[in-house]
Amino acid sequence: MLKKVLYRMSWRRLVLSAVLGSAAVAASAGPSIGPGALRQRHATLAPQLAANPLGLPLQMQSSEAGNRLEGDVYAVLEHPFADVSAALGDPARWCDVLILHLNTKQCSRVTDGGRNRIDVRVGKKVEQSPQNATLLSFAWQPPTVRQDYLDVEMRAPDGPYDTRDYQLMAEAVPLEGGRTFLHMGYSFAYGGASNMAMQVYLATVGRDKVGFTVAQPARGSQQAEYVGGMRGVVERNTMRYYLAIQAYMGSLSAPPAQQLDKRLQAWFDATEKYPRQLREVDRDAYLRMKRSEYQRQRLLAS
Repeated sequence: MLKKVLYRMSWRRLVLSAVLGSAAVAASAGPSIGPGALRQRHATLAPQLAANPLGLPLQMQSSEAGNRLEGDVYAVLEHPFADVSAALGDPARWCDVLILHLNTKQCSRVTDGGRNRIDVRVGKKVEQSPQNATLLSFAWQPPTVRQDYLDVEMRAPDGPYDTRDYQLMAEAVPLEGGRTFLHMGYSFAYGGASNMAMQVYLATVGRDKVGFTVAQPARGSQQAEYVGGMRGVVERNTMRYYLAIQAYMGSLSAPPAQQLDKRLQAWFDATEKYPRQLREVDRDAYLRMKRSEYQRQRLLAS
Protein backbone atom coordinates (compact mmCIF):
# COMPACT_ATOMS: atom_id res chain seq x y z
CA MET A 1 0.00 0.00 0.00
CA LEU A 2 2.84 2.41 0.90
CA LYS A 3 4.56 1.74 -2.43
CA LYS A 4 1.32 2.51 -4.23
CA VAL A 5 0.93 5.80 -2.37
CA LEU A 6 4.54 6.76 -3.05
CA TYR A 7 4.11 5.99 -6.72
CA ARG A 8 1.01 8.16 -6.96
CA MET A 9 2.67 10.98 -5.07
CA SER A 10 6.09 10.88 -6.75
CA TRP A 11 5.30 13.35 -9.53
CA ARG A 12 3.74 15.79 -7.09
CA ARG A 13 6.63 15.41 -4.69
CA LEU A 14 9.17 16.24 -7.36
CA VAL A 15 7.29 19.29 -8.60
CA LEU A 16 6.48 20.55 -5.14
CA SER A 17 10.03 20.11 -3.86
CA ALA A 18 11.18 22.17 -6.84
CA VAL A 19 8.64 24.88 -6.06
CA LEU A 20 9.57 25.00 -2.40
CA GLY A 21 13.20 24.82 -3.38
CA SER A 22 13.06 27.85 -5.62
CA ALA A 23 10.04 30.03 -5.79
CA ALA A 24 9.05 29.58 -2.19
CA VAL A 25 12.42 30.74 -1.12
CA ALA A 26 11.96 33.62 -3.33
CA ALA A 27 8.96 34.23 -1.18
CA SER A 28 8.99 36.41 2.00
CA ALA A 29 8.26 36.67 5.71
CA GLY A 30 6.55 39.55 7.37
CA PRO A 31 6.63 43.22 6.40
CA SER A 32 9.77 45.30 6.25
CA ILE A 33 10.91 46.58 9.61
CA GLY A 34 12.10 49.97 8.31
CA PRO A 35 15.47 51.75 8.27
CA GLY A 36 15.67 52.62 11.98
CA ALA A 37 14.74 49.15 13.18
CA LEU A 38 17.05 47.58 10.60
CA ARG A 39 20.02 49.59 11.88
CA GLN A 40 19.12 48.59 15.42
CA ARG A 41 18.90 44.95 14.34
CA HIS A 42 22.42 45.20 12.93
CA ALA A 43 23.69 46.56 16.25
CA THR A 44 21.92 43.81 18.17
CA LEU A 45 23.22 41.04 15.90
CA ALA A 46 26.79 42.39 15.71
CA PRO A 47 28.30 39.64 17.95
CA GLN A 48 26.61 36.83 15.99
CA LEU A 49 27.57 38.39 12.66
CA ALA A 50 31.21 38.70 13.73
CA ALA A 51 31.52 35.12 15.00
CA ASN A 52 29.14 32.96 13.03
CA PRO A 53 29.63 29.16 12.84
CA LEU A 54 28.68 29.33 9.16
CA GLY A 55 31.77 31.42 8.47
CA LEU A 56 29.60 34.22 7.06
CA PRO A 57 28.35 37.52 8.53
CA LEU A 58 24.82 36.16 8.48
CA GLN A 59 22.00 35.39 10.90
CA MET A 60 19.29 33.02 9.68
CA GLN A 61 15.85 32.64 11.21
CA SER A 62 12.97 30.36 10.25
CA SER A 63 9.62 29.30 11.64
CA GLU A 64 6.68 27.05 10.87
CA ALA A 65 3.28 27.99 12.25
CA GLY A 66 0.09 26.27 11.18
CA ASN A 67 0.14 26.05 7.41
CA ARG A 68 2.67 28.84 6.88
CA LEU A 69 6.45 28.80 6.52
CA GLU A 70 8.50 31.92 7.11
CA GLY A 71 12.15 32.77 6.93
CA ASP A 72 14.45 35.74 7.32
CA VAL A 73 18.12 36.29 6.72
CA TYR A 74 20.08 39.26 8.06
CA ALA A 75 23.47 39.62 6.45
CA VAL A 76 26.33 42.02 5.84
CA LEU A 77 27.28 42.43 2.18
CA GLU A 78 30.78 43.65 1.37
CA HIS A 79 29.42 45.99 -1.29
CA PRO A 80 28.42 49.67 -1.24
CA PHE A 81 24.77 50.39 -0.56
CA ALA A 82 24.39 52.30 -3.84
CA ASP A 83 25.41 49.20 -5.80
CA VAL A 84 23.13 46.88 -3.81
CA SER A 85 20.21 49.31 -4.16
CA ALA A 86 20.70 49.62 -7.91
CA ALA A 87 20.76 45.83 -8.31
CA LEU A 88 17.92 44.77 -6.00
CA GLY A 89 15.75 47.75 -6.89
CA ASP A 90 15.61 46.61 -10.54
CA PRO A 91 13.18 43.75 -11.35
CA ALA A 92 15.16 42.74 -14.44
CA ARG A 93 18.36 42.32 -12.42
CA TRP A 94 16.54 40.10 -9.93
CA CYS A 95 16.29 37.57 -12.73
CA ASP A 96 20.09 37.46 -12.98
CA VAL A 97 20.08 36.57 -9.27
CA LEU A 98 17.24 34.05 -9.32
CA ILE A 99 18.60 32.08 -12.28
CA LEU A 100 21.61 31.00 -10.20
CA HIS A 101 19.40 28.69 -8.14
CA LEU A 102 19.32 25.06 -9.28
CA ASN A 103 15.54 24.93 -9.59
CA THR A 104 15.09 28.16 -11.55
CA LYS A 105 14.71 27.25 -15.19
CA GLN A 106 13.81 30.71 -16.49
CA CYS A 107 13.06 34.20 -15.19
CA SER A 108 11.71 37.22 -17.03
CA ARG A 109 10.59 40.74 -16.22
CA VAL A 110 7.22 41.43 -17.85
CA THR A 111 5.59 44.85 -18.17
CA ASP A 112 1.81 44.83 -18.46
CA GLY A 113 -0.21 48.03 -18.39
CA GLY A 114 2.68 49.95 -16.90
CA ARG A 115 3.10 47.42 -14.09
CA ASN A 116 6.03 45.03 -13.68
CA ARG A 117 5.94 41.42 -12.70
CA ILE A 118 8.61 38.73 -12.43
CA ASP A 119 7.68 35.41 -14.01
CA VAL A 120 9.75 32.54 -12.65
CA ARG A 121 9.72 29.02 -14.08
CA VAL A 122 10.79 26.46 -11.48
CA GLY A 123 11.48 22.79 -11.99
CA LYS A 124 14.02 20.03 -11.53
CA LYS A 125 17.66 20.30 -10.48
CA VAL A 126 18.69 19.04 -13.91
CA GLU A 127 18.23 20.43 -17.40
CA GLN A 128 14.57 20.89 -18.22
CA SER A 129 12.54 22.85 -20.76
CA PRO A 130 10.85 25.94 -19.24
CA GLN A 131 7.63 24.82 -20.89
CA ASN A 132 7.68 21.77 -18.63
CA ALA A 133 8.46 23.80 -15.51
CA THR A 134 5.97 25.50 -13.18
CA LEU A 135 5.19 29.22 -13.49
CA LEU A 136 5.00 31.54 -10.50
CA SER A 137 4.15 35.12 -11.34
CA PHE A 138 5.25 37.74 -8.81
CA ALA A 139 3.70 41.20 -8.91
CA TRP A 140 6.46 43.76 -8.45
CA GLN A 141 5.49 46.48 -5.98
CA PRO A 142 6.96 49.97 -6.58
CA PRO A 143 10.07 49.92 -4.36
CA THR A 144 11.14 52.49 -1.79
CA VAL A 145 14.51 53.77 -2.94
CA ARG A 146 16.30 56.39 -0.85
CA GLN A 147 19.93 57.34 -0.34
CA ASP A 148 19.91 55.51 3.00
CA TYR A 149 17.27 52.80 2.56
CA LEU A 150 15.91 50.29 0.03
CA ASP A 151 12.67 48.34 0.38
CA VAL A 152 11.50 45.85 -2.27
CA GLU A 153 8.47 43.55 -2.21
CA MET A 154 6.99 41.00 -4.60
CA ARG A 155 3.82 38.94 -4.22
CA ALA A 156 2.34 35.92 -5.95
CA PRO A 157 -1.17 35.09 -4.68
CA ASP A 158 -1.32 31.61 -6.17
CA GLY A 159 1.15 28.75 -6.53
CA PRO A 160 0.99 25.16 -7.74
CA TYR A 161 -0.40 22.19 -5.84
CA ASP A 162 -2.34 23.99 -3.16
CA THR A 163 0.31 26.58 -2.26
CA ARG A 164 -0.54 30.27 -2.10
CA ASP A 165 0.27 33.74 -0.81
CA TYR A 166 3.93 33.87 -1.75
CA GLN A 167 5.76 37.00 -0.68
CA LEU A 168 9.34 38.18 -1.18
CA MET A 169 10.90 41.24 0.39
CA ALA A 170 14.36 42.71 0.68
CA GLU A 171 15.41 45.82 2.54
CA ALA A 172 18.84 47.29 3.10
CA VAL A 173 20.69 50.16 4.75
CA PRO A 174 24.27 51.40 4.29
CA LEU A 175 27.00 50.57 6.79
CA GLU A 176 30.36 52.18 7.41
CA GLY A 177 33.27 51.05 5.29
CA GLY A 178 31.30 50.73 2.05
CA ARG A 179 29.22 47.79 3.26
CA THR A 180 25.48 47.07 3.33
CA PHE A 181 23.17 45.41 5.85
CA LEU A 182 20.54 43.29 4.10
CA HIS A 183 17.29 41.79 5.39
CA MET A 184 15.67 39.28 3.05
CA GLY A 185 12.40 37.65 4.09
CA TYR A 186 10.03 35.12 2.62
CA SER A 187 6.79 33.30 3.42
CA PHE A 188 4.13 31.17 1.80
CA ALA A 189 1.11 29.16 2.81
CA TYR A 190 0.27 25.58 1.87
CA GLY A 191 -2.78 23.35 1.99
CA GLY A 192 -3.47 19.70 2.65
CA ALA A 193 -2.38 18.34 -0.74
CA SER A 194 0.96 20.14 -0.78
CA ASN A 195 1.58 19.25 2.86
CA MET A 196 1.02 15.56 2.13
CA ALA A 197 3.36 15.66 -0.86
CA MET A 198 6.09 17.37 1.15
CA GLN A 199 5.75 14.93 4.03
CA VAL A 200 6.28 12.06 1.58
CA TYR A 201 9.37 13.85 0.22
CA LEU A 202 10.74 14.40 3.73
CA ALA A 203 10.16 10.75 4.60
CA THR A 204 11.97 9.46 1.50
CA VAL A 205 14.28 11.49 -0.73
CA GLY A 206 14.66 14.33 1.76
CA ARG A 207 14.89 12.33 4.96
CA ASP A 208 18.60 13.07 5.52
CA LYS A 209 18.40 16.74 4.56
CA VAL A 210 19.02 19.35 7.25
CA GLY A 211 19.07 23.10 7.58
CA PHE A 212 21.57 25.45 9.24
CA THR A 213 20.03 26.21 12.63
CA VAL A 214 21.44 24.10 15.46
CA ALA A 215 18.60 22.19 17.13
CA GLN A 216 20.86 20.36 19.59
CA PRO A 217 24.39 21.63 20.36
CA ALA A 218 27.32 19.24 20.23
CA ARG A 219 27.91 17.34 23.47
CA GLY A 220 31.01 15.30 24.11
CA SER A 221 31.56 13.03 21.14
CA GLN A 222 28.12 13.77 19.71
CA GLN A 223 27.93 16.16 16.78
CA ALA A 224 25.51 19.06 16.68
CA GLU A 225 22.05 18.31 15.30
CA TYR A 226 20.41 20.68 12.85
CA VAL A 227 16.78 21.42 12.12
CA GLY A 228 15.18 19.26 9.45
CA GLY A 229 11.72 18.95 7.96
CA MET A 230 10.04 21.97 6.43
CA ARG A 231 12.29 24.40 8.29
CA GLY A 232 15.28 22.61 6.80
CA VAL A 233 13.84 23.13 3.30
CA VAL A 234 13.36 26.82 3.98
CA GLU A 235 16.83 27.31 5.43
CA ARG A 236 18.65 25.50 2.64
CA ASN A 237 17.06 27.67 0.05
CA THR A 238 17.40 30.85 2.07
CA MET A 239 21.13 30.18 1.99
CA ARG A 240 21.06 29.46 -1.74
CA TYR A 241 19.44 32.82 -2.42
CA TYR A 242 21.73 34.72 -0.11
CA LEU A 243 24.69 33.17 -1.90
CA ALA A 244 23.08 34.09 -5.22
CA ILE A 245 22.86 37.75 -4.20
CA GLN A 246 26.43 37.62 -2.94
CA ALA A 247 27.69 35.98 -6.15
CA TYR A 248 25.82 38.44 -8.35
CA MET A 249 27.15 41.47 -6.51
CA GLY A 250 30.68 40.08 -6.61
CA SER A 251 30.50 39.54 -10.37
CA LEU A 252 29.86 43.22 -11.13
CA SER A 253 33.54 44.08 -10.68
CA ALA A 254 34.43 41.93 -13.73
CA PRO A 255 34.15 43.03 -17.37
CA PRO A 256 30.58 42.41 -18.65
CA ALA A 257 31.63 39.48 -20.82
CA GLN A 258 33.11 37.69 -17.78
CA GLN A 259 30.37 38.39 -15.24
CA LEU A 260 28.20 35.36 -15.91
CA ASP A 261 30.99 32.81 -15.46
CA LYS A 262 32.32 34.65 -12.42
CA ARG A 263 28.99 34.49 -10.57
CA LEU A 264 28.26 30.91 -11.63
CA GLN A 265 31.63 29.77 -10.32
CA ALA A 266 31.26 31.84 -7.16
CA TRP A 267 27.78 30.48 -6.39
CA PHE A 268 28.83 26.87 -6.84
CA ASP A 269 32.03 27.29 -4.82
CA ALA A 270 30.06 28.90 -1.99
CA THR A 271 27.48 26.10 -1.86
CA GLU A 272 30.27 23.50 -1.73
CA LYS A 273 31.29 24.86 1.68
CA TYR A 274 28.09 23.27 3.02
CA PRO A 275 27.92 19.87 1.30
CA ARG A 276 25.58 18.27 3.82
CA GLN A 277 22.95 20.92 3.22
CA LEU A 278 23.51 22.13 -0.33
CA ARG A 279 25.32 19.59 -2.50
CA GLU A 280 23.06 18.33 -5.29
CA VAL A 281 24.99 18.22 -8.60
CA ASP A 282 28.62 18.37 -9.67
CA ARG A 283 30.30 21.51 -10.97
CA ASP A 284 30.32 20.62 -14.67
CA ALA A 285 26.63 19.71 -14.65
CA TYR A 286 25.70 22.94 -12.87
CA LEU A 287 27.78 25.18 -15.13
CA ARG A 288 26.55 23.51 -18.31
CA MET A 289 22.90 23.75 -17.24
CA LYS A 290 23.09 27.36 -16.07
CA ARG A 291 24.96 28.65 -19.10
CA SER A 292 22.28 27.16 -21.30
CA GLU A 293 19.45 28.53 -19.17
CA TYR A 294 21.01 31.99 -19.04
CA GLN A 295 21.42 32.20 -22.80
CA ARG A 296 17.83 31.14 -23.25
CA GLN A 297 16.79 33.79 -20.75
CA ARG A 298 18.76 36.48 -22.61
CA LEU A 299 17.03 35.56 -25.86
CA LEU A 300 13.66 35.84 -24.13
CA ALA A 301 14.52 39.34 -22.87
CA SER A 302 15.77 40.61 -26.25
